[in-house]
Amino acid sequence: MHNHDDSRISIELSDESATLALAQRLAAQLKPGMVIYLHGDLGAGKTTLVRGILNALGYGGRVKSPTYTLVEPYQAGGLDLRHFDLYRMNDEEEWEAAGFRDEFNGRNIFFIEWPEKALGLIPEADVAIDFEILPQGRRASMRSNTKLGQACLTRL
Repeated sequence: MHNHDDSRISIELSDESATLALAQRLAAQLKPGMVIYLHGDLGAGKTTLVRGILNALGYGGRVKSPTYTLVEPYQAGGLDLRHFDLYRMNDEEEWEAAGFRDEFNGRNIFFIEWPEKALGLIPEADVAIDFEILPQGRRASMRSNTKLGQACLTRL
């Protein structure tokens, strides 16, 4: 089920409950300031994972993809989290005008969907997760780029 090297893990997710189980394990490893990139097609499970993480941290409200607002802030489990969906972001000015730069204060935890829309504007991912839609279920491939990210995946 797992193939491990230190910086990469690939997990088959047979259904939504498998995605939520992964979310619970990730939630337990989050540290302030972490940046997590979420890659994958529409409907691949990116928002489901974020919702699962927030629920695992005790957040009881609705979690919807911030497609139109670009960001939704959350507080859960004593952590400040920001869920970005940059699918509709057009340019750097939009990013600057929204004041997003100030969000990266070393405390907030970031989940960023469509991070490629803001390359050069956002910090490097500690962990990047690629969702792939399979004939049955999904595959999540996780890669760490930093010590913080590596520690997260090692303890997963």
